[in-house]
Amino acid sequence: MTEVEEMQDQKYQGPHLVLIPLPLQGHLNPMLQLATLLHSKGFLITIVHTQFNSPNPSNHPNFNFEPIPDGLSDDRAAAMDIIMLVAALNVAYKAPSEELLRRLVLENPYGPIKCIISDAMMHFTQDVASILNIPRVVIRTSSAISFAAFTAFPLLKQKGCLSVQDHQLKAPVPELPPLRFKDLPSNGLATCDPDTLYHLVTHMVDGVRAASAVIWNAFDYLERTTLTKIQQDFPIPNFPVGPLHKHASSSSSSLLPQDHSCIAWLNKQAHGSVLYVSFGSLVAMEESALVETAWGLANSDQPFLWVVRPGSVHGSDWVELPEGFKEKTKGRGLIVKWAPQQEVLAHPAVGGFWTHSGWNSTLESICEGVPMLCSPWFGDQRVNARYVDHVWRVGMELENGFERREIEQAIKTVMVRNDGQEMRARIKDLKENADRCLRKGGSSYESLNSLKDYILSL
Repeated sequence: MTEVEEMQDQKYQGPHLVLIPLPLQGHLNPMLQLATLLHSKGFLITIVHTQFNSPNPSNHPNFNFEPIPDGLSDDRAAAMDIIMLVAALNVAYKAPSEELLRRLVLENPYGPIKCIISDAMMHFTQDVASILNIPRVVIRTSSAISFAAFTAFPLLKQKGCLSVQDHQLKAPVPELPPLRFKDLPSNGLATCDPDTLYHLVTHMVDGVRAASAVIWNAFDYLERTTLTKIQQDFPIPNFPVGPLHKHASSSSSSLLPQDHSCIAWLNKQAHGSVLYVSFGSLVAMEESALVETAWGLANSDQPFLWVVRPGSVHGSDWVELPEGFKEKTKGRGLIVKWAPQQEVLAHPAVGGFWTHSGWNSTLESICEGVPMLCSPWFGDQRVNARYVDHVWRVGMELENGFERREIEQAIKTVMVRNDGQEMRARIKDLKENADRCLRKGGSSYESLNSLKDYILSL
C-alpha cells in the first residue's frame, strides 16, 4: 500500500466526529487544533464549514471536509460588524447544516456520528443535534473568565449595567471582580445593536448549558478559580485541555498569507530586544491611532516587528505611515502584512508583545514567556487584558487609548525598565506551569484523556 493509500485508509477509520467551527481566524484555529488532537487519539474527523472563510482542505489531508452554502458573500460579510456576522451565520447555517448532517446519518459515508463538536458561538447546532438525536459537545475557544462575564449578562441587563455613562466606566462591577464596567465584553462595540449582542450571548450560554459537555482552550493553573465556579454552575463534564496550540500547530490554518521573511530578520536581532506588534485579524483602527502607534514605536528606541495588514485602518486597504517614521526607525523596525505568530513569539529575539488581547494571542504569549502590552478592542479582549494587567500581572494595559507618550513609556516598561522586571519574571513562571500541564500527569494531559474516554462512552 502506498503512503497516499495508507493516509486515505486511516482517514476512514475510527469513531466519527463532526466538527462545526465558527469561520473566524481566532475560532477556526483552535477548532482545527482540537481536530488534529482528536484524530491523533484515533477519531475520524469531518469538518462542516461555510463557504465564507473556508479552511483549505489540502492543509489537512487526514480530515473529511463538507462545505455547505451559507448565502454570505465576502462583500456582504465585510459590511457587517462582528456581532451581526455571527448572528447571521447562526441563521444562514442552520437549515443547510441540518440537511447535510441528516444526509451523513442516512448515507453513513464515514460511519455513525458519535457526536457533534461545535463552537459555542454556533448556538444553532443545539437545535440541529436535538432534532437528529446526536450528542453535542461545545468548545469555548476564548477564556473561561470571559465566559463567566457572558453568563452575568441577564443580571447586568436587569440592573441596567450593560450600558453606562463615561464617568462610570472605571467603576468596579460588583458581580464580576476585578472587572470594571469598561472591561465588560459589551463595551467596545459601538456599531453593534445591543439587543443583537444580548440575544447572541444568551443563546450561546443557554446552548452551553444544554450541551452534553464543554471543552475549554484553557489550563487549570491559569483559570482554576473561574473553571471551578463554572463547573458548579454548569454541572456537565468540563474538559480544560488547553493551550491547544501547544498540542498541535495551526500554522497551516491561517486565513491570511504569512510572511516568513521576518524570521530571518529576527535572527539578526539581539536576544529579547524586539517588540512584536499585532492586533489580530479583525481589528481596524482610526488613522489617528495608527499615527500615534507609529510615533510611540519610533520614540521608544526599541526594535520592533509590526504587523500592518490590509484593512488595519477603517475604510482603507492602504496604510500610509506618517512622514519621517521610516527615517527615524531605519535599521530597527520591520513591517509585514501578516506574520507566523507562534514562530515569532517563540523566537529568542522577541521580548514583548503589543497585542489586542485576543485569547489565542494571550495564550501564545504566556506559553512563550513573553510579557504583554494590551490594547483591547471588543468582546473577550477587554476581560483578558484586565486579567493580564491586574490579576496575573504579566503585562500592562494602555488605559487611555493611543497616545504616543504613553505608548513610548509602556513599551520601555514592558521591555527594559526595572519596574517591569517582576512582570517579566511572573510570565516566565506561567510559561513553566503551562508546559507542566501538558506533560504526562499534567492537568491538560489528563483532561484530554478524559475527553477521549467521555466521547467513546457516548
